[in-house]
Amino acid sequence: MNTATNALAPSKTVLPQRPLRRLAASCFAVLTLVATAMPLPAYARSAPESFADLAEEVTGAVVNISASTTVEARNRTLPQLPPGTPFEDLFEEFFNRRGQNGGPGGPGGGPGGENSPSRPRSSNSLGSGFVIDPSGIVVTNNHVIGDANDISVIFPDGTRLKAEIIGKDSKVDLAVLKVKSDKPLKAVKFGDSETIRAGDWVMAIGNPFGLGGSVTAGIISARGRNIESGPYDNYIQTDASINKGNSGGPLFNMNGEVIGINTAILSPTGGSVGIGFAVPASTAVPIIDQLRQFGETRRGWLGVRIQNVDDATAEALSLGTARGALIAGIDDKGPARPAGLEVGDVIVRFDGKEVKDSRDLPRIVASSPVGKAVDVTIIRKGQEMTRQVTLGRLEDTEKQASLQQPSTEPPTATRQALGLNMSGMTDELRRRFSLKDDLKGVVITRVDPNSAASDKRIQAGEVIVEVNQEPVSNPADVTKRIDDLKAQNRKSALLLVANAQGEVRFVALSIE
Repeated sequence: MNTATNALAPSKTVLPQRPLRRLAASCFAVLTLVATAMPLPAYARSAPESFADLAEEVTGAVVNISASTTVEARNRTLPQLPPGTPFEDLFEEFFNRRGQNGGPGGPGGGPGGENSPSRPRSSNSLGSGFVIDPSGIVVTNNHVIGDANDISVIFPDGTRLKAEIIGKDSKVDLAVLKVKSDKPLKAVKFGDSETIRAGDWVMAIGNPFGLGGSVTAGIISARGRNIESGPYDNYIQTDASINKGNSGGPLFNMNGEVIGINTAILSPTGGSVGIGFAVPASTAVPIIDQLRQFGETRRGWLGVRIQNVDDATAEALSLGTARGALIAGIDDKGPARPAGLEVGDVIVRFDGKEVKDSRDLPRIVASSPVGKAVDVTIIRKGQEMTRQVTLGRLEDTEKQASLQQPSTEPPTATRQALGLNMSGMTDELRRRFSLKDDLKGVVITRVDPNSAASDKRIQAGEVIVEVNQEPVSNPADVTKRIDDLKAQNRKSALLLVANAQGEVRFVALSIE
């Protein structure tokens, strides 16, 4: 059987065993050389074997922040109970215990009366921070220190130093502190947060739950997150564990550079569920520089009121795709008007930076230096053009009104019909809806509750000022503009609508 099988097998050359092993070894050596000579692709980078060396290098610059606020607390009055009631002793003991623990009662006995003197009560908070200058400059979150009147910075070796506030910014939640030390302090540097990518390794250090310095690691989950905490949201999202007390601590890249400041978490329990947010270094550094130099922020100001561009609005304005920030109003005293910007212009580029949507513009403008002449690229009636604007300064009282659509204005959406009853302007309608004397246009007298116009919060008493950037003065003008758009195979009409006070906004309605 064996002989027959061998005879049927194809003929082959049999190499001696030892040379065969040498050949295999040689081939393996060649493959090894080839493999080591070829660099691994960027996406094949292995995870760090350990974060210990990196943590040891930077931990000395990460500090705990203890902030105390002393407030006056007036004693509360003990409920008046009939003498001898069985609950009298119970209530007295309860209020005495509250008083001993810093509550409304007195420290040594029964509760104070209505005219008892106020007693100081201390409110404490714990957070994190980090040293950015050996001279004693410390960065943390604004919400960590709040309105504290006693701030201490605690170093890893237990050293505790009093801190003074150099400046703080509530809009981006940053604060800069100064401590005095008899020796140079360990400091860390900021890195380039614009080059990080989702999936990059990061390490966070902070003071979670007041436990002291703790190290966690993870990856960048996303960039450019808007958590609606302010007008300049642009957060880094990470799954590195961030908990209460981590606020103000640094988020490091693998080079030991700070690329973010841990600020917020998204959690139903208050603990880490893998969704943490950090202010990017690119956003923080200009603000920190301003706070160090001036003790306050000095943001650029364009002087426009904007709204987002949806698909219907983009089609009506011949933008191609929804992009940019639509100018819905211009401040008469702002820098935009003398530069030639107009209501209806869509800003698509500012100082060389692309404006993808209306959320981008406030952040870009605010980070620009006051007094700088910048090029603003706009699209006006389908044509792209550039205007140069010299930026003013955005004061605190103007921030929300100047760069965001007021909250009283309804949002835009896309629906299928106009659903409007319209009338020419009359004195009776002006009195009925309390319209401004100088307001001109077509008055909306009724809105079909089942229409897209109703869904867009268009209301009776509002005034149509323009249709597709052409003024209208009577209902016939409106219907004619809509008929013209249908003849051009346009899908939507862009209405400029004013409220009774004359504040305007754009609303795109489908005409199909």
